[in-house]
Amino acid sequence: MATAVQDASVTEDTEAVEPRPASRTLRYLTLAVTALLLLGVGWTGATLFAGRAPGEESAEAGFARDMSRHHAQAVEMGMIGYANAQSPEIQQIGYDIALTQQAQIGQMQRWLQEWDLLPTGTRPAMAWMPDGAGVDANGLMPGMATREEMTQLHEAQGVEVDRLFLQLMIKHHLGGVHMADGVLQATDRPEVVRMAEAMKQAQQKEINELRKLQQTIG
Repeated sequence: MATAVQDASVTEDTEAVEPRPASRTLRYLTLAVTALLLLGVGWTGATLFAGRAPGEESAEAGFARDMSRHHAQAVEMGMIGYANAQSPEIQQIGYDIALTQQAQIGQMQRWLQEWDLLPTGTRPAMAWMPDGAGVDANGLMPGMATREEMTQLHEAQGVEVDRLFLQLMIKHHLGGVHMADGVLQATDRPEVVRMAEAMKQAQQKEINELRKLQQTIG
């Protein structure tokens, strides 16, 4: 009789234990599904965030606005060089700068439209720069020529056009490279990164060409 009771006890215990592996598997499956759902939510949130338009005070908006103004002066200088310089090389590089930077202005203005932002903002110029570099004592962004310097370039004649153009454009490009470096530190938006890298590469190349022309003209 005792053996029968023991056997019954063992049978009852066995029957009580048997569902446990299934319960454990179910728990694991539940946890796995929950984890996948959480990952899915996180991925969706990250995707939505990455696609979100930059805001009014973003580095991207500040760069687009300020670099458009910066480029506008380079376009003006480039057209003066193209029209009035004595050197055919300076005429050509002036034309190339004006054409390229005018196209980039158009692209940056399209960004602002797509981001539902106005061409001008409420923040001071260069407030978006991560290194805190602002405007100079004349209220100008890095490398920009003063009003007096632009007047001199407009009124210059002969080889003086070439000299002033080279001097002012080298300084202007150095400022542009600095601004491009600034936004590259502050953004990971693909379109802004591509534009800033293209600007930096082109302007560094042109700086080298302009300095060679300076040595030629003397």
